[in-house]
Amino acid sequence: MKELLKDLNKAFENKIRLGIMSALMVNDAIDFNSLKGLLDVTDGNLATHLKSLETSTYISVQKEFIERKPNTKYMATSEGKEAFVKHIKAIEQLLK
Repeated sequence: MKELLKDLNKAFENKIRLGIMSALMVNDAIDFNSLKGLLDVTDGNLATHLKSLETSTYISVQKEFIERKPNTKYMATSEGKEAFVKHIKAIEQLLK
C-alpha cells in the first residue's frame, strides 16, 4: 500500500487544482476567464490555486494584451504533466 501512495501528489489533492490540471492536460493553453467559468470559482480562489501550481512549476503563465485588455493564459509544463500523470495513475492503482 505504501508503494501506491508514494506517487500521490499533495499539489493535486485539492479539487480546484485537480480541475485546473485536468483542463490543461487536454488543452494547449486556457485563459483565466475560461478556467474560472469551467471550474465555477471566484477570481481570488482561482488565482490562489493557480499561483500554487505555478510556484510548484507545474504550470506556466503567459500574459499579453488583446485590444488593450489583459489576457492571461496558463499552460501545463512538462514537469506538471509528468507529475499529474503519476498522480492519476496512483489513484487508478488504488481503485483496483
